[in-house]
Amino acid sequence: MKHLAVALSVALAVSALAETASAQTYPNRPIRMVVPYAPGGGVSVYAQLIGNKLNEILKQPVVIENRPGVGGNIGSEAVAKSPPDGYTVLIHTAALASAGPLYKSLPFNPLKDFAPVTNVVATQLILAGSLKSTASTLPELIAQAKANPGKLNYASSGRGSTLHLFAELLKVSAGVDIVHIPYRGDAPMITAVIAGEVQMAFLPQATGQGAVQDGRMRGLAITGTKRSPQLPNTPTLLEAGVKGFEVGTWTGIWMPAGTPPEIVSTFQQAVAKALADPAVAERFRSFGAEPVGNTPAEFAEFFKADVERYARIIEQAKIPKLD
Repeated sequence: MKHLAVALSVALAVSALAETASAQTYPNRPIRMVVPYAPGGGVSVYAQLIGNKLNEILKQPVVIENRPGVGGNIGSEAVAKSPPDGYTVLIHTAALASAGPLYKSLPFNPLKDFAPVTNVVATQLILAGSLKSTASTLPELIAQAKANPGKLNYASSGRGSTLHLFAELLKVSAGVDIVHIPYRGDAPMITAVIAGEVQMAFLPQATGQGAVQDGRMRGLAITGTKRSPQLPNTPTLLEAGVKGFEVGTWTGIWMPAGTPPEIVSTFQQAVAKALADPAVAERFRSFGAEPVGNTPAEFAEFFKADVERYARIIEQAKIPKLD
């Protein structure tokens, strides 16, 4: 037994030394950044901006990989089940915070199977309307929906996405019945609004504001407590008479649970440095996204609180559990 105890102690010491050495040399090969949505969406834009700068800071390629499907769950599962070595990271929206309360079952636990790294950006959502709709303001759209229950449609980037949840909350807040049409990402969703396939959609400001600015869609309202400098003529939902949308959304980065804290910290510091770069920060702010870059501990606390917040939203909106 004595020899076994000594052997076990030696094995643990060797393992700890190997882990420390790995953390000290991290990174020494390409890092895979998984985007759980289709290319062309807001998260892809963020990933490309950060990834390009991280290439310089970490001296290793950061390869963007799109793994869309099931409201971001396919890409999330891929990261959760990856080796916890810092070479696979997830960049995802607040939809990861809502996944637990929203789905009947998940192949991962959002709070237990990921190591929070940092909150990348905080941003607002645009409630956009189709030019082919006769409603030019949100009150007009709500009036039409009330007069024609179940006949108007809204788009989202997928069932269970943040955009889906915000639209369902709008239905409850405004007392309307509007049919959900899910798409596989921001790009096809925006195309559907422009084409008039749907009357409205919540859109990330990063991908939606251009089409509003150039007149291809109407900016009916925006989340948050004040108007966006990029869309000064678009009122907040509160100004339009709808309460409950004073909080916007966000995008964060995670690694698989069990990733050494030293590696998590190294990557977080690199992301914070990238976000602090004036050119990168200005690019984010140009489409209404405010860089954050907080510590892993701060982001973990924030993430847990948002899981609880979305659970309340889902209960309030009476959104049924998804398969």
